[in-house]
Amino acid sequence: MMKEINIALLGFGTVGSGTAEALNRNRELIESQLGCQVNLKTVLVRHPEKYAQLDILKGVRVTSDYQEILSDSSIQIVIEVMGGIHPAKEYIYAALQRGISVVSANKDLVALYGPEIIQIALTHHVNFSCEASVGGGIPILQPLHDSLAGNRVDKIIGIVNGTTNYILTNMTDNGASYEDALKEAQAKGFAEADPTNDVCGYDAARKLAILTSIGFRANVTFDDVLVEGIEKIQQEDVTYARDMGYVIKLLAVALREGDGVALNVYPAFVPKSHPLASVKGAYNAIYVVGNVVDDVMFYGQGAGSLPTASAVMGDVISTIKHISNGSAGTGMIMTDIQRIPFYSSLKLKDSYYFRLIVDDVTGVLASIARIFADNDISINEVVQKRRFEKFAELMLIVDTSPRENILRVEDALKNLPTVKSIANIIRVMNDDKK
Repeated sequence: MMKEINIALLGFGTVGSGTAEALNRNRELIESQLGCQVNLKTVLVRHPEKYAQLDILKGVRVTSDYQEILSDSSIQIVIEVMGGIHPAKEYIYAALQRGISVVSANKDLVALYGPEIIQIALTHHVNFSCEASVGGGIPILQPLHDSLAGNRVDKIIGIVNGTTNYILTNMTDNGASYEDALKEAQAKGFAEADPTNDVCGYDAARKLAILTSIGFRANVTFDDVLVEGIEKIQQEDVTYARDMGYVIKLLAVALREGDGVALNVYPAFVPKSHPLASVKGAYNAIYVVGNVVDDVMFYGQGAGSLPTASAVMGDVISTIKHISNGSAGTGMIMTDIQRIPFYSSLKLKDSYYFRLIVDDVTGVLASIARIFADNDISINEVVQKRRFEKFAELMLIVDTSPRENILRVEDALKNLPTVKSIANIIRVMNDDKK
């Protein structure tokens, strides 16, 4: 008789329903690989009556009581796709402490508590896996941990938020304003009614914390990431970037500097020659530089029901293999709880784009240039883009400079009477793929 593995699924929204569909669609393939029968036994939802008649849940126990799952000794794996911190955190901790392996797609939770969760799993000799927490269906966490284990990872640069990439692609390809692109993203379901988490960069920052924890073998959390979003990006910036051979992307960047790492999320001008420049729509990509492999890039669907379910099921299959051969609780990602030194992002050197609205009078450019010179910053390019009424719009590209110098210039420009506003300041990625 074939061995059975029973699974409980916490949540039945987009990813939960996709996970059930993936299991049903590829059941024969999955079970032939594992040599055992895989059963979705119980699903936890708030309102069981809404799901009881679904064909996909035929024969599955639907409950709102988590204790039913914890008290069922036949359940060996819990899949958590509820999202949020509470009660997901309590449910995951309770399952691990009961000796039940957990698979999670919860980026918010893993970004804050990943190393702690792993330690609980190790203590109780069970698995915790979270491939689906970053990049949807893109295999990235396990390859970082295993396939690239022979490398010292020096750089991770990711487009890891589909909402912002969709917005910026719409602005680039269709000439949409930021406001119109955001409305379209909301209408198509890419952005929430409150898009703050995406457009302000917080979602990307959580994913960067997870990627860095694994790629740099260190305990890194969301709170360690400095974040800038795309709220200030306007069509003028997109147009000027395109004219100079760039596209604007929201980047999640981890850089090894000296003995530490610098973690930032920010919009940037990306050269059209760079592989990340071609990542459009809601797709994600993670560009990794190792000291042996050099450059590699992982690309694919960054969200969605079935792509994310693909990553979930990959973790489930791996967990079942560990259970079957008695190795659960070993070889998991993010087992290093050592804190890593952090390199000040203020010291990081980048080129920058400035867009200024200034008085259209003689001597303005000289006073602006003096401020840059006083802060040891060279101006590479100055273009007057538009004149309107008594004002002019200036676009400047400055040479590679520490962030702290750029901030000093920003403060000085704000106090210069002839500068009416600083419309934007955006990093410019160098052509050497930095």
